[in-house]
Amino acid sequence: MSRVSLAVATLLAAVSLGACKPTASAPTAAPAVATPAVASLPQGSGCGPAIARTQAVVDSDVATGNLNSPVGERFSADLRNAAGACQGGREREALGLLAAAKARYGYP
Repeated sequence: MSRVSLAVATLLAAVSLGACKPTASAPTAAPAVATPAVASLPQGSGCGPAIARTQAVVDSDVATGNLNSPVGERFSADLRNAAGACQGGREREALGLLAAAKARYGYP
Protein backbone atom coordinates (compact mmCIF):
# COMPACT_ATOMS: atom_id res chain seq x y z
CA MET A 1 0.00 0.00 0.00
CA SER A 2 1.39 3.37 -0.90
CA ARG A 3 1.89 6.15 1.59
CA VAL A 4 -0.84 8.24 -0.07
CA SER A 5 -3.35 5.38 0.04
CA LEU A 6 -2.48 4.72 3.67
CA ALA A 7 -2.89 8.41 4.52
CA VAL A 8 -6.26 8.59 2.72
CA ALA A 9 -7.49 5.41 4.45
CA THR A 10 -6.42 6.76 7.83
CA LEU A 11 -8.10 10.08 7.14
CA LEU A 12 -11.36 8.40 6.06
CA ALA A 13 -11.33 6.17 9.15
CA ALA A 14 -10.81 9.18 11.41
CA VAL A 15 -13.60 11.15 9.73
CA SER A 16 -16.04 8.25 9.95
CA LEU A 17 -15.23 7.67 13.61
CA GLY A 18 -15.63 11.37 14.31
CA ALA A 19 -19.13 11.27 12.87
CA CYS A 20 -20.12 8.64 15.44
CA LYS A 21 -18.94 10.66 18.42
CA PRO A 22 -21.80 11.15 20.89
CA THR A 23 -22.83 14.69 21.69
CA ALA A 24 -22.13 16.23 25.05
CA SER A 25 -25.78 16.54 25.99
CA ALA A 26 -27.61 13.26 25.60
CA PRO A 27 -31.40 13.46 25.53
CA THR A 28 -32.92 13.05 28.94
CA ALA A 29 -35.81 10.76 29.64
CA ALA A 30 -39.06 12.36 30.69
CA PRO A 31 -39.79 11.88 34.39
CA ALA A 32 -42.21 9.11 35.15
CA VAL A 33 -45.65 10.40 36.01
CA ALA A 34 -47.34 8.68 38.88
CA THR A 35 -50.78 7.60 37.77
CA PRO A 36 -53.29 7.37 40.55
CA ALA A 37 -54.97 4.02 40.55
CA VAL A 38 -58.69 3.77 40.84
CA ALA A 39 -58.70 2.55 44.43
CA SER A 40 -61.61 0.19 44.40
CA LEU A 41 -64.39 0.33 41.90
CA PRO A 42 -67.90 -0.05 43.30
CA GLN A 43 -69.10 -3.63 43.07
CA GLY A 44 -72.53 -4.95 42.34
CA SER A 45 -75.04 -4.89 39.59
CA GLY A 46 -77.70 -2.42 38.66
CA CYS A 47 -77.60 1.19 37.67
CA GLY A 48 -76.07 2.62 40.89
CA PRO A 49 -72.79 0.68 40.89
CA ALA A 50 -72.48 0.93 37.08
CA ILE A 51 -72.76 4.73 37.21
CA ALA A 52 -70.40 4.93 40.20
CA ARG A 53 -67.79 2.78 38.41
CA THR A 54 -67.95 5.02 35.36
CA GLN A 55 -67.65 8.15 37.52
CA ALA A 56 -64.57 6.68 39.24
CA VAL A 57 -62.92 6.06 35.86
CA VAL A 58 -63.78 9.59 34.68
CA ASP A 59 -62.35 11.08 37.89
CA SER A 60 -59.16 9.05 37.43
CA ASP A 61 -58.84 10.09 33.79
CA VAL A 62 -59.22 13.77 34.69
CA ALA A 63 -56.66 13.40 37.50
CA THR A 64 -54.09 11.82 35.17
CA GLY A 65 -54.71 14.27 32.34
CA ASN A 66 -56.14 11.63 30.01
CA LEU A 67 -59.37 13.63 29.94
CA ASN A 68 -59.42 17.42 30.19
CA SER A 69 -61.39 19.01 33.01
CA PRO A 70 -64.17 20.68 30.99
CA VAL A 71 -64.99 17.42 29.20
CA GLY A 72 -64.79 15.55 32.51
CA GLU A 73 -67.28 17.99 34.03
CA ARG A 74 -69.72 17.56 31.14
CA PHE A 75 -69.39 13.78 31.39
CA SER A 76 -69.98 13.97 35.16
CA ALA A 77 -73.09 16.11 34.61
CA ASP A 78 -74.45 13.43 32.27
CA LEU A 79 -73.65 10.81 34.91
CA ARG A 80 -75.49 12.86 37.56
CA ASN A 81 -78.57 12.83 35.31
CA ALA A 82 -78.29 9.04 35.04
CA ALA A 83 -77.83 8.76 38.82
CA GLY A 84 -80.96 10.85 39.37
CA ALA A 85 -82.98 8.48 37.19
CA CYS A 86 -81.48 5.53 39.04
CA GLN A 87 -82.36 6.97 42.45
CA GLY A 88 -85.88 7.63 41.17
CA GLY A 89 -86.31 3.92 40.48
CA ARG A 90 -86.04 4.30 36.70
CA GLU A 91 -83.24 1.80 36.18
CA ARG A 92 -83.86 1.23 32.48
CA GLU A 93 -83.76 4.98 31.81
CA ALA A 94 -80.65 5.35 33.99
CA LEU A 95 -78.80 2.60 32.14
CA GLY A 96 -79.83 4.17 28.83
CA LEU A 97 -78.49 7.56 29.94
CA LEU A 98 -75.28 5.89 31.12
CA ALA A 99 -74.82 4.09 27.80
CA ALA A 100 -75.48 7.31 25.87
CA ALA A 101 -72.96 9.26 27.97
CA LYS A 102 -70.28 6.59 27.58
CA ALA A 103 -70.83 6.50 23.81
CA ARG A 104 -70.76 10.31 23.58
CA TYR A 105 -67.36 10.51 25.27
CA GLY A 106 -65.86 7.38 23.71
CA TYR A 107 -65.86 5.09 26.73
CA PRO A 108 -66.61 1.38 26.30
